[in-house]
Amino acid sequence: MTDTYRVIDAVWRIESAKLIAGLARIVRDVGLAEDLAQDALVAALEQWPESGVPDKPGGWLMAVAKRRAVDALRRSATLDRKHEQLGRELESRQQMDDLDAAIDDDVGDDLLRLMFVACHPVLAAEARVALTLRLLGGLTAEEIARAFLVPEPTVAQRIFRAKRTLAAARVPFEVPTGAERATRLSSVLEVVYLIFNEGYAATAGDEWTRPALCDEALRLGRVLTALAPKEPEVHGLVALMEIQASRLRARTGPAGEPVVLLDQDRARWDQLLIRRGLAALERAGEAGPPFGPYTLQAAIAACHARAVAAADTDWVRIAALYEALAQLTPSPVVELNRAVALAMAFGPAVGLELVDSLASEPALRGYHLLPSVRGDLLAKLGRLGEAGAEFARAASLTRNRRERDLLLARAAACEVELERGGRPAAGG
Repeated sequence: MTDTYRVIDAVWRIESAKLIAGLARIVRDVGLAEDLAQDALVAALEQWPESGVPDKPGGWLMAVAKRRAVDALRRSATLDRKHEQLGRELESRQQMDDLDAAIDDDVGDDLLRLMFVACHPVLAAEARVALTLRLLGGLTAEEIARAFLVPEPTVAQRIFRAKRTLAAARVPFEVPTGAERATRLSSVLEVVYLIFNEGYAATAGDEWTRPALCDEALRLGRVLTALAPKEPEVHGLVALMEIQASRLRARTGPAGEPVVLLDQDRARWDQLLIRRGLAALERAGEAGPPFGPYTLQAAIAACHARAVAAADTDWVRIAALYEALAQLTPSPVVELNRAVALAMAFGPAVGLELVDSLASEPALRGYHLLPSVRGDLLAKLGRLGEAGAEFARAASLTRNRRERDLLLARAAACEVELERGGRPAAGG
């Protein structure tokens, strides 16, 4: 029986998104579609341990869910005028008598529609993330809460309110066209990007990375490339995630401690992911310039991936790519990253000048990476006392324990070096 439950769990994770997507197209309500899919899951949990797992478990779940959908539509037709109208429309299209054709239509289109619905801009960013992981990732509220270090009731409320908001806003279950498609696609990509980033560099908690979130984001991105193969930025985002994910094993040491990019053992980088990422970057570039922000970031990641050793990194090109990114999407965070690239290409004093110009940016107030970068550049210039203070300040701002330990260790190293006779570099 335990083996059967494992199979049910695996089938659900694989099939749930397609199941919900197909049902949502019929009932035009994401919340109701999820309830119907859950009913099918409950039926499997009740019946499969006795009857055995069907030869086509996904098809079995779909058949049960379709029957529940028909029942739900017929019941609601007598209670609600809107559903009555929907019932007439379905009957006029002969879908009430032939739901097989409706539900087994292009699954790819259904999944794409579900992505656009779950990532609709009418929802707050955290709600979009939670709903996407719930509907398309198949994660439970408990799993999402654990990944983002928030209480489970908070996640459950976000998901509930998101579904209620979508229903109240009467968001159509369709793939938008024209300018609206571009806007909504941007929202979809942003959600996948946010999920990946949280996995790559955890905002808070005791772990430096959360690979499971990276895996989910990559899976969603790969699905999206199959559903929207002509969208360059979809390939650009996947390229970025593939290349960044290739470093995950090298980003932590034996005890889980952070290992920064220049200190990583590049033999531990996943070459298969790098090849996949470079291939996706090539597909993104086939449309030609101007390149989007994800494609530009992927090109930056590719510079690191192509360097056999840290010393081989083409920092001049990276600085140029960051400048192009800053022109496309102006941001203090992009400028901070450009400062690092300029420092590596032309010396720490050049980078520090740009970093200092960002000190008054409201968006960077409380952003721990600003003093962290400044501390690194000051240390390279020999200004160890100032560097130590900056590392300590950065440590006080981060909510990730592993990162805090790393920054405090760097602050302590500056103090030790000063005690050994280190002197500030003349002229800064």
